[in-house]
Amino acid sequence: MKPQFALIVLLGLLVNKSYTQIKINAATFGSLEARAMGPATMSGRITDIKGVDSSPKILYIGTAGGGVWKSTNAGASYKPVFDKYCQSIGAIAIDQKNPDTLYVGTGESNMRNSVSIGTGLYKSTDAGDNWVKIGLDSTEHISKIVIDPKNSSNIYVAAPGPLWSDSQHRGLFKSTDGGKSWQKIFYINERTGCADIAIHPENPAIVYATFWEFRRKAYSFASGGKSSGIYKSENGGQTWRKLTNGLPDGDFGRVALTLAPSEPDKLLAIVESNNTGLYISTDGGEHWKSQSATMNVVSRPFYFSTLVVDPFDAKRVYRPALQFSYSDDGGYSWNDASYDGGWVHSDHHALWINPKNTDHMFLGTDGGVYISNDRGVTWIFCGNLPVSQFYRVAVDDHEPYRIYGGLQDNGSWIGPSEAPGGVSNSDWKMLYWGDGFWTIPDPLDPNTAYAESQGGNAARIDLSTFKSYNIKPQQTKAQDKLRWNWNTPITSGVSNKKNLYIGAQYLFKSTDQGRNWMAISPDLTTNDKKKQDQENSGGLSADNTSAENHCTIYSIAESPFDEKILWVGTDDGNVQLSKDGGLSWQKLNSNFQIQGVPDQAWVSWIELSNHHTGTAYICLDHHTYGDHQTYLLQTTDMGKTWSRIQSPEFTGFAHRIKEDPVNENLLFLGTEMGLFASLDKGTNWFRMKNKIPEYALVRDIQIQERNSSLIVGTHGRGIYIIDDITAMRKMTSEFANRKMALIDCDTMVLSSGKYGGGMDLGNFWNAPNPDDIPPFKYYLKERIMKGEFKAEILDMEGKTVQSLTPSNRKGINKIYWNQRMKPGKVAEGGTKLDFSAFVAPKVLPGKYQLRLSIGHEQLIDTFELIHKDLRDYTLADRIAQHELCMQYYKMHEQLAGIVAEIQTKQEQLNSLIKKCKKQKHRTWLETYHSELETLRSDLLATKQKSIFADEEKLRERISDAYSAAAIQDMRPSNLVTDRAQQLKSEVEEAGRNKDMMIKKNTAGLDKIIKAEKLYEERKP
Repeated sequence: MKPQFALIVLLGLLVNKSYTQIKINAATFGSLEARAMGPATMSGRITDIKGVDSSPKILYIGTAGGGVWKSTNAGASYKPVFDKYCQSIGAIAIDQKNPDTLYVGTGESNMRNSVSIGTGLYKSTDAGDNWVKIGLDSTEHISKIVIDPKNSSNIYVAAPGPLWSDSQHRGLFKSTDGGKSWQKIFYINERTGCADIAIHPENPAIVYATFWEFRRKAYSFASGGKSSGIYKSENGGQTWRKLTNGLPDGDFGRVALTLAPSEPDKLLAIVESNNTGLYISTDGGEHWKSQSATMNVVSRPFYFSTLVVDPFDAKRVYRPALQFSYSDDGGYSWNDASYDGGWVHSDHHALWINPKNTDHMFLGTDGGVYISNDRGVTWIFCGNLPVSQFYRVAVDDHEPYRIYGGLQDNGSWIGPSEAPGGVSNSDWKMLYWGDGFWTIPDPLDPNTAYAESQGGNAARIDLSTFKSYNIKPQQTKAQDKLRWNWNTPITSGVSNKKNLYIGAQYLFKSTDQGRNWMAISPDLTTNDKKKQDQENSGGLSADNTSAENHCTIYSIAESPFDEKILWVGTDDGNVQLSKDGGLSWQKLNSNFQIQGVPDQAWVSWIELSNHHTGTAYICLDHHTYGDHQTYLLQTTDMGKTWSRIQSPEFTGFAHRIKEDPVNENLLFLGTEMGLFASLDKGTNWFRMKNKIPEYALVRDIQIQERNSSLIVGTHGRGIYIIDDITAMRKMTSEFANRKMALIDCDTMVLSSGKYGGGMDLGNFWNAPNPDDIPPFKYYLKERIMKGEFKAEILDMEGKTVQSLTPSNRKGINKIYWNQRMKPGKVAEGGTKLDFSAFVAPKVLPGKYQLRLSIGHEQLIDTFELIHKDLRDYTLADRIAQHELCMQYYKMHEQLAGIVAEIQTKQEQLNSLIKKCKKQKHRTWLETYHSELETLRSDLLATKQKSIFADEEKLRERISDAYSAAAIQDMRPSNLVTDRAQQLKSEVEEAGRNKDMMIKKNTAGLDKIIKAEKLYEERKP
């Protein structure tokens, strides 16, 4: 929007204040609300499900990275209830005596490499509407919460504790005052935490706890140790003894434990050991018996820790694990579910059984929630939980642009940024299987994309057929065994878009879409052999999924200025630079420690500036050593020196920094606990909310340059889009100090909407489209509390085209204009609402003005509306349409005047009839009134026959044709055009009839008025 004339009153006096004084924060940009795109195609990992026993339609769903969701209709719909807090959920508990009271333990306890930490325990006493943190802040992971069934004040919390480091903040905790205070009632050592709890329903002094010694490192996982075991207390946790009789000798790993609610002395345990197995006790754990089981029952015990007995049938036992298993004889024999009626996602972590109907169950998997009504024989997928877990996202320049991304355990996907009826699950298409990571478009070939699943399994995908071709580079005899990160980077060139890169310990380059590769570097990692023993990873249970592969390349960047300038970051701390296309390399991380960055922190992202050759930002991640600080560095001299960017706002380790391609001062940072923005190149930061969970796990950030859209990929809440970040680009310190300011909008395309149709009517997630017509944006330094605040669209002569209703909130605001004139006057007084009162002609292309007014103060700027040819709709068509609409517009106004004059005359007659003393005068007046009413009833509907059978008179006929001409972008048909002349003649005839009737009766009316006046004067 370019200034057309000077400000009538200068509102933006400049003062010398900083951002901190002005307090630029999330509220400033609160109107820039993000669209939650989902998808919910396969949803994401579910960590816990709890229902209200007395009202089983009420459910709470805990997720790995998407917070807590509530349903009040048995899963028909869900809403998030935990968006202000940590999104990694470990456990949920409901006080069944008072079901409005519930507890949420944050920090997922399915201890895989990508698990996120928590921030403690939270309590709600109003069914999830409000929450209070009640302690255990440093436990990082909470696996179970159990409430004493006889006394709700007694609460037990199992805390496995930190995954990546030693800590005393682990063990079994108890509160006897409803969470006001806590006591660690059972603790073994800094490496061993509490994994599971079971409480006797009739004698709650009997408590069982399983303890688990474990440790994950960046390059290995060890599940099990001498401190693990099953323990029992018979005095509410005051003393404990280890249960061993019949259990295996040697070290234990994780133990999943459950008891039968209807026969609580019957216990089952899946014990991870050198010979992992199922054990059953019938005497409260005093004696155990080993029992054979299927592979599914005993698989991956560190990851699958759910074991559930039917609340009323001690013989019916369920084991959700890799798949779904069940027993009908108390666990002595097992069957694996056949999934009659449909596929169910693998990797199960939660199961809730409706106590009022035990055929009815909810299952939580790595791919979302499933519902069964027949004890697990058939399942219905809940496609309305948008908790998908993206690792990486990308966008292309298609119209509308498309979004690409890889999902945890759910492959790689492509979906549109907008679609008819909104973006539904069915609009997303799967490109590639496996754990989905990097998924990117080919920047030169719109029909090609690339995807990578765990361990460097890369593919080129034909987007017309979705056929994939393996492009993973293979080891040559001159190379060591290739080491591929679990999340292997594959990226295209920026300076030379033909270049394609992928990294093992060597950097590979292709110029023919991955058909052929060349290694262009030596080993760029530390090549530490002690960190390359993945075949022995897992501890008591071997578990080598490539998640622990180490000493690998993790980030790759080609300079936007010179394709020979290449940057590479590794997962063991190296930042390597080549200025000659890979012929030679220089390690740049020797002085990181000066900035407080620990040695060997993962280089999780390298962001090269689009504005300066030597400027780069890097994110470093040290959480695999137990350090969750935010490490962010900047260089302006090609890595010779570095400075650390810090902020008290930061939470969580850093995943991704993004520099705005338009404004180099605008930066975005995604961490494990939030999205942050800086308007001054990293000096000051604020947490972005914008309808995004405050502690979202933000793994990736992109900017779609053509649309100025910010795309945020989260690991647990899918994708969010802020459709236009122009306001953030404009927010300089000078701008922030203005009392009121308009966000420039030079041009705007004339549009009446892209899509027809309706939303997906299935029970699935449906994301909204962006605004059909983008809003104007303006800034208010303070909330407008006094004076009339107005907004108007003017033509270039200063005539009002339409008045708008502005918001007076502090910060950035939006105001919408439908690009039409203000609706014309429509004849009133009929028996039904005429929607032409809301229809107005679309304005023509040209320059217009937006005027904001506070009292007598005004701010005016100009903008231009432009026409873009559509199929069957040219500029000539638009002009013809406008001219015809104006004809109908004027007809309505002309008819409104005729009807108003008739009604005014009728009101005069009604008044005279009431006062008239002579019957013959009253009869004449009533006849005249009736003649006018006959005329009026020919002009608009005055009699409602039924709800669907209203009259159609001249006003309605004009409205029907007017709407056909005005509401769509198309040249009016010949019949709509021809009808204008017919209707115009009818309006003109109505005017003549009105004039003739009034003229014919004027003398008689005057005579009666005079006679009645004389009669009044002669009264005694």
